[in-house]
Amino acid sequence: MNSRRKPLSSPHPLGAALLLAGLVATAPARAGEVEVLHWWTSGGEARAAQALKATLQAKGHTWKDFAVAGGGGDSAMTVLKSRVVSGNAPAAAQIKGPSLQDWAAEGVLAPMEELARAEHWDDILPKAVAAQMKYQGKYIAVPVNVHRVNWLWANPEVFKRAGAKLPTNWDEFFVAADALQKAGVIPVAHGGQNWQDLTLFESVALGLGGADFYAKALVKLDPDTLKGPLMEKVLTTFKRIKPYTDKNSPGRDWNLATAMVIKGQAGMQFMGDWAKGEFIAAGGQPGKTFVCLPAPGSAASFSYNIDSFAMFKLKNAANSQAQKDLASAILSPEFQQLFNLAKGSIPVRLGVAMDKFDDCAKTSATDFNAAAKAGTLLPSIAHGMAVPTPAEGAIKDVISQFWNSDKMTVKDAQAKLVAAARTR
Repeated sequence: MNSRRKPLSSPHPLGAALLLAGLVATAPARAGEVEVLHWWTSGGEARAAQALKATLQAKGHTWKDFAVAGGGGDSAMTVLKSRVVSGNAPAAAQIKGPSLQDWAAEGVLAPMEELARAEHWDDILPKAVAAQMKYQGKYIAVPVNVHRVNWLWANPEVFKRAGAKLPTNWDEFFVAADALQKAGVIPVAHGGQNWQDLTLFESVALGLGGADFYAKALVKLDPDTLKGPLMEKVLTTFKRIKPYTDKNSPGRDWNLATAMVIKGQAGMQFMGDWAKGEFIAAGGQPGKTFVCLPAPGSAASFSYNIDSFAMFKLKNAANSQAQKDLASAILSPEFQQLFNLAKGSIPVRLGVAMDKFDDCAKTSATDFNAAAKAGTLLPSIAHGMAVPTPAEGAIKDVISQFWNSDKMTVKDAQAKLVAAARTR
């Protein structure tokens, strides 16, 4: 099955929104070209990428699309490394989390501090977000949005037919899953890819263990926490979900799993709020044709995934100016609203009006701002935000092996997690 879904070809208010936002063409003295590497290839994501492209073109520059399919971005990073090593880096690349600092340390990124100071990025970004965009105290990337990862998506009509209740804790989840299964519906739509397995796992960890446990286990990688009794409970609950998925799950892309919920083939999906872009692209309405709620037990927590772009050093002056114009446009209030309405995420810039956003986004924004003020925002380990890439990859492998193995015990998995956490 083709996992790359084409951008919508039907008329969409994107063009009107661009005009209303006042993003008219203001061609610079010398127009440049920006080749942009990203992995936004599904329906809702493609719409969001189109918004970014249109914004750059409105400034008179040329956008050269370099899309690499794969929701977790692993394939894109492999391609990026080969391009940089060969001396042919793209102008801009979607990079995030600790990987940003790794690239900056290589000396291949273009400095963004001058632009950041001129446009007061320290004042318009949450401190936790700004810190991740810096290397040695200076900006080396621009954030685009904020995704909440610990979401559960559900089809309310399917739940109604099955006589099931939307779950708020894990006991209720398993009651609902049994009811859906009895009604002949796949309870959980899941894509059997390692990043999706880890996405589900981190929601279980957050829901059962809370913010402090999550931070110790999956951000600080504390060995005592990884081999402790609460992690044992998390792993046991995680594996208990497996029978509620279908046999065709292995290798399925995330957006195809979302489509199962949209079509009523499945009742639920654990996925970040980029899934909402798929529901919206299919004509869905929040609270009516689909429901968003925090993953069981995690309502008081916020695990985040932030898309960001790093700019690579270029020799062409016009292209370098195009890079700066792209970064400036990304953090404009108009673009922040336009892009995130299409992507399903929320603005990363503080103070953007939320009146045009749906209830899922408003809830997400309220919880994000509260967590930012309280200093309790939690970076997603499954989405490259929490730990160095080698450790993240090793942990992904352990969780997927445990999910797919009938022989690996919980104690075995805990021992392997402790070893994986040491990977550097």
